[in-house]
Amino acid sequence: MSNALHELLARHVEAGTMPGAVGTFGAQYEPFSVGLDAPDGAPLEVDAIFRIQSMTKPITAVATLRLVQEGVIALDDAVATWLPELAEPRVLPHPDAPLEDAQPARGPITVRHLLTNQSGYGMMTTDSPLKQAMIEAGVEAGSEPVALSAQEWLDALASLPLAFDPGDGWRYHHSFGLLGILLGRLGHGSTYDVLAETVFTPAGMTDTEFTVPRDQAHRLPAVFQRGAEGFEQCEPAGAGFYVAPTPFDVSHSELVSTLADYHAFLSALRDGRLISPDFRDELCRDQVHPAAKAPDSFFPGFWDSAGWGYGVSVVTHGPHRGRFGWSGGLGTDSFVEPDGRICVVMTQVAMDERVFALLAELRELGGA
Repeated sequence: MSNALHELLARHVEAGTMPGAVGTFGAQYEPFSVGLDAPDGAPLEVDAIFRIQSMTKPITAVATLRLVQEGVIALDDAVATWLPELAEPRVLPHPDAPLEDAQPARGPITVRHLLTNQSGYGMMTTDSPLKQAMIEAGVEAGSEPVALSAQEWLDALASLPLAFDPGDGWRYHHSFGLLGILLGRLGHGSTYDVLAETVFTPAGMTDTEFTVPRDQAHRLPAVFQRGAEGFEQCEPAGAGFYVAPTPFDVSHSELVSTLADYHAFLSALRDGRLISPDFRDELCRDQVHPAAKAPDSFFPGFWDSAGWGYGVSVVTHGPHRGRFGWSGGLGTDSFVEPDGRICVVMTQVAMDERVFALLAELRELGGA
């Protein structure tokens, strides 16, 4: 299967979708690279370190479920126990309402709500007073690195109302930043310490961190976006926000990782080495009730054949039913097939129509 994936990625490199990519797909780990690390660069190394963005979410979810399994926290615990900033949430009567119309929420935000993106916080896909307030507060999601420290981000987010009562809707992204901060407040060390203890060490992940160590910065390729005249660099190779040390606490932020590490993570998850098979099955089961799947809650068509488990998208209909995984906003993708085959692809090009088309082809390849 890696041969078919190699052909697919090589074709897209030749077509200019991205300068290069690394990938693996199959029952075994068979890594390869195609193309360059930049339009006029050197061959992309298979051990390159990538900014995985939202592919952090499954890792955060597994770390949280590991602590649930161990009895440290419970799915229906109110997160205000550890995040008192969220003790008195207020909610809008509808997502487009003026902020001054917010009223006390019916109930608390729980750990389960964060894992399922149902806290009431999240990306707004249409213009509204809340979306504008999120932009002005510096908490709206985007492909750029975070600009606020974890505490600043939490305080800014907590000052805003929820788009819906906890559990009543679905909005992407922000719940997992809150989970990251929560993990660091449980008394088991920093967020990184918790991730290392629950996921990185047992899975054998040696290059996954919030930042790249300076002595490994040469392995971090640049990030590109597509401009009118070709690729435009938007983050430099071997430098920038993701090279240690961090300027502030980034426990709400996203990780860097490698093809080998992420495959090791999915393998350990698949094989029950991180959480029990029962917890794994819950992770990859659709946890969102139909009434919460508003068409405007995410990009068009997302809910047509997919659901959301704990930190992962779940295919609920069609020939790929049972597949679970997630992608990142800079051209990374991963999934586990029902038969146990694992696919991981990494590049560093901001999502656009051509990258989305590549991912659509990739997901059809998975059924071959």
